[in-house]
Amino acid sequence: MAKLKLGPIADDKPVKVTVELPAMLHRDLAAYAEALGREQGQPIADPVKLIVPMLARFIATDRGFASSRKTTGPSHQQRRANDQIGNS
Repeated sequence: MAKLKLGPIADDKPVKVTVELPAMLHRDLAAYAEALGREQGQPIADPVKLIVPMLARFIATDRGFASSRKTTGPSHQQRRANDQIGNS
């Protein structure tokens, strides 16, 4: 089996978002969760939990987005560090 791009799912402070997925995409998401569970040796109880790390990975690897970010403001990591400093 090929190594999947998605790694372990990290816990973080959530922001609630509601989204409707087409049935076919939800089936693919469930199949991906099953494959990831087999690869990591522990089942993924809720495939919906994969959406956040998938989006994060997509954004992190989008060169066009990264390029536009250089001219529009601080990176996610810089904002996150600033948020943590402000919450200390």
